[in-house]
Amino acid sequence: MSESQFLADRFEQNRDRLRAVAYRILGSLADADDAVQEAWLRLSRTDADSIENLGGWLTTVVGHVCLDMLRSRTSRREDSLEEQLPEPPAPKRATANPEQEAVLADSVGLALMVVLDRLAPAERLAFVLHDMFDLSFDEIASIVGRTPNAARQLASRARRRIRGGKVSGATLPQQRKVVDAFLAALRGGDFEALVAVLDPDVQIHSDHVSRLPGAPAEVRGAESWARQAITAAQGARAARIALVDGSVGLVVAPRGRLFRVLRFSFANGKISRIDVIGDPAELASLDLAVLDQ
Repeated sequence: MSESQFLADRFEQNRDRLRAVAYRILGSLADADDAVQEAWLRLSRTDADSIENLGGWLTTVVGHVCLDMLRSRTSRREDSLEEQLPEPPAPKRATANPEQEAVLADSVGLALMVVLDRLAPAERLAFVLHDMFDLSFDEIASIVGRTPNAARQLASRARRRIRGGKVSGATLPQQRKVVDAFLAALRGGDFEALVAVLDPDVQIHSDHVSRLPGAPAEVRGAESWARQAITAAQGARAARIALVDGSVGLVVAPRGRLFRVLRFSFANGKISRIDVIGDPAELASLDLAVLDQ
């Protein structure tokens, strides 16, 4: 048996598991097959003798590929911000076994896949790899480019959102409409318009970097905060609409340098909470994707 054939056989021994990992992350059998094929191409270009744990190496590679695909998918979705259901399971390869396809799809469940599809890419990957495939947070951290503790937080946040059955109080198009109005009100100094998009009992939490000296960490109430915000809204010109951990928010990046992030929670068509984030470590842990203005 040639060396290349031996390597191909070892890869085939891992194919089903890799495909299961990729499907649970991507929600698409076609995309899962593409991710697995990419893993094979990368393996074929690598010195396999230097890989101590082939199964672990391949899982890591598939994780990287899936994360790139999720982020690319999020970028494509930004244009319309229309929510998409995971595609119906359908065999891609002529040799695929329909019964095996059905078992793979049923093992995840459409309801869970719909919720997973609304998580930020890093949250989704951390949850799937840890909770479904028992990867350690050290391994997951190397894939998502975070610390093990940050990877643990990603999985925990995803778990809470999945248990709640939804990731926010509004769809992405609804969120975009509210945040567009919020930003326009700030830029225009329109107090009434700003109050109109805020829940009357809105909570605004600023981290230690973002808040002014002597200012409280949390402010409650739409009108009291709106007056302060209008007065200090000079940064609104540099603000851009973005996806922040999978929900619509704002990033402030004067001259291209990330300075602040506003992460929103929504309820009843209004903003119910604003987290103002300026801590560099926290900023680095966020999944951000600037949207077309």
